[in-house]
Amino acid sequence: MRDAEEGAATEHLYLELSPHSDDSVFPLHTAISLFLMSYCDCKTFRVFLVPAEEIPDGRLVAQGFLDGFDVHIISRSELPLVVQSCRLPAILEKCRRFCRAGLAVVLRHIIERAYEADRSKKDVLELLGFKKTCLKACAEVSQWTRLCETSIPLAVESFLQNSATIPPEILQLEKKLAEPVKVHNDDKIRRQKLQQQTKTDKGSAEATRENFSDIERAQIEVEKSASARLELRTALSRLTVEEATKGANREPAYIRKTRASDLPPLEHVFAEGLYFTLTDVVLLPCIHQFLVVVSKSCKEKLVDLPLLSCWYQRIQEVPGVRRAAAKCGIQFLHLPDTLFSKDANLVASSTVPDKKKDQVDNQFLGGPRPTMTKLMEKGIEAKFSPHPCPGWTLDWKSLPAEVSPAEGKMSGDRALRKQQQLNNLVSVVMKLAKRGDTIVDFCSGGGHVGIVLAYTLPSCQVVLIENKAESLLRAKERTDELGLSNIWFIQANLDYFNGKFNIGVALHACGVATDMVIEHCVGRRASFIICPCCYGFIQNTVKSTFPRSHPFKDAISYKEHMILCRFADQTAVQLPPERRLIGKRCMGLVDLDRAWAAEGHGYSAQVVSMEPETCSPKNNMIVGVPL
Repeated sequence: MRDAEEGAATEHLYLELSPHSDDSVFPLHTAISLFLMSYCDCKTFRVFLVPAEEIPDGRLVAQGFLDGFDVHIISRSELPLVVQSCRLPAILEKCRRFCRAGLAVVLRHIIERAYEADRSKKDVLELLGFKKTCLKACAEVSQWTRLCETSIPLAVESFLQNSATIPPEILQLEKKLAEPVKVHNDDKIRRQKLQQQTKTDKGSAEATRENFSDIERAQIEVEKSASARLELRTALSRLTVEEATKGANREPAYIRKTRASDLPPLEHVFAEGLYFTLTDVVLLPCIHQFLVVVSKSCKEKLVDLPLLSCWYQRIQEVPGVRRAAAKCGIQFLHLPDTLFSKDANLVASSTVPDKKKDQVDNQFLGGPRPTMTKLMEKGIEAKFSPHPCPGWTLDWKSLPAEVSPAEGKMSGDRALRKQQQLNNLVSVVMKLAKRGDTIVDFCSGGGHVGIVLAYTLPSCQVVLIENKAESLLRAKERTDELGLSNIWFIQANLDYFNGKFNIGVALHACGVATDMVIEHCVGRRASFIICPCCYGFIQNTVKSTFPRSHPFKDAISYKEHMILCRFADQTAVQLPPERRLIGKRCMGLVDLDRAWAAEGHGYSAQVVSMEPETCSPKNNMIVGVPL
């Protein structure tokens, strides 16, 4: 009974268990999570290992790697329903309705819980970076997060199975380590580096004089070493940065007057620059497993990775890393000294294909009229279908106060407009929903749509998905006050939600988020009701390219589509009426392209204007129903 009570009061961490090589019994996402918990000495969670398939003696296999953790082995069918809807790793809070899924989200939460348990662990909190944003941007829109959270782990796991060539993702990381570093106190550290370099160069010149003693020459070499290791000393001790700041007033005049463009660049110490962050934690198990295979089968390939090899050696100097690694079964390799020559800081630009060369330049000038004319010549014009539920409105006065958007700390006018927006989405959902349906509120924010739906459709299950924990926690507080039991909360990027659902909704999904939601709904053959936003943020991604539909692809280019997107954002009430009208037409064309793309996948799709149109400058609504 006591164990059950403790389990109910503790957050549960669910990780995959699937042997995939002789050197590790875990998938890399699991190995990364366990390494972070070891580094943070975090014992807040009960750990549940979930075998991808039946593994004989799974508990015994994992035991040697999990000493000190509260570990349990469970089958996938035993997972709580909300966790079954997510890709692992995932964390379930004690309320059993709030789930955090995805590697970056889970790791950031582990850090926050470790720091809450012991406020003296400042080094743990600093893993989140200067502004606490390390790996916070979702992988769908951040190339760096996608590389570290998704691409490199997948590439390494593939390499473990077939070690033919170095993955391009690894070469991309090598090239990243060759780029100059920018940090928040960049100028001060670079001036300190210039001062040390000048002193070292002067000492080296004087050391050629015959009357210099061996002791004096030895001191010059020490100063050279100090200059070369400035970034490393700054990285390993925040006190070094503070001392440099205090000493800034004592810099010689020529140092203070040196232009920023003439200052020496800072070199990478760790993955994101000078400081050891969560990114390094993510990369370490991946790069270690990669190097284990390379050192065994194709050691000569290491010469193409001098900076990554230096990073691998340097990261071992971070206090606590060796202890955590040993606890997780990571035995560091000794790499050849020849990798760390003075020339190891140079990486040929031809090593990695420059993906930017293949991208279209988005910085262009020009208006939308030529593009709209070109579409008209192909018979394509913005068109809006009749509203499917004209005049429908909720009786807001009869609803509990917690259901109203005003509970989200909105002003009176803004709350009224939000109610009008909700009337539009909720009316269509209620027309389509059936008893027992699951409705997903994507990009839910504070839950304005999802809470109304959960309250008005008690026979349906509602899922709120949002990658900002603060917004979801506000939504949960409101549902707790309402006593709703038919609602789940998932903090995750869209890619980490794989549950079945019947209807997807999204109110003001920014940029490509609208297209990602539509793709998710189409993949599950679910109906969708989406109000797009931030058209100017639309751009080609790994998964989505524009235009979306065949008629638009045949008529205009990506650059011309971007012109429509830029002008689709010009619908603010402060703008002249003529410009707002052009903005509305551009919005209609962009969303018509989206609707036709859905129709190409067997949907009936329409673009509708919300009622009244004054409820929002972004008042389009795309409604899609599978045929």
